[in-house]
Amino acid sequence: MVQCEMCGAETSSPNTIKVEGAKLDVCSNCTDFGTEVKDTSSSSGSTKYSTGSSSSSSSGGGQSSGSSRSSSSSGGSSQRRSDMFDDMDELATDYDDRVRNAREDAGLSQSDLANELNEKASLIRKIERGDTLPSDEVQTELEDFLEISLSAQGSSGEDSEWSGGSSTGSYTLGDVVKRKD
Repeated sequence: MVQCEMCGAETSSPNTIKVEGAKLDVCSNCTDFGTEVKDTSSSSGSTKYSTGSSSSSSSGGGQSSGSSRSSSSSGGSSQRRSDMFDDMDELATDYDDRVRNAREDAGLSQSDLANELNEKASLIRKIERGDTLPSDEVQTELEDFLEISLSAQGSSGEDSEWSGGSSTGSYTLGDVVKRKD
């Protein structure tokens, strides 16, 4: 017996349908949800769950690209790929206080600071209230002019202190998630 991939009901003769580009083996009650695909191998009782070689070329053909994608994204290698966020500095949570304090220490009003940076005074107000995050360009201008750092200190240290995961270096969802029981 095979389970219907839509409702989970046990069925002895699944029908293969196509729903939004995905091939699914479903029971007779769920065939109306998609377009029926005529497979000669499905009538012989072979499904994508069987170990026979005929299933890998027939009904598994649509699913093989999905499974290869998931195996490559699950990190088959022991080293995690870097992404664009690894190179970025994280903005400090108190960036608004840092900007306000540095501006006041310099004896500037919000409009004076905006004129110096060639920005609008409303942008400086929003940044100091914490209503908006400064763009990378504005963040760099603020840091250079006010001689402050808006980057979160020790954000990279948090990752090194974390001791989850296996000895191979690959992590699963269970390593990261904390359950609320």
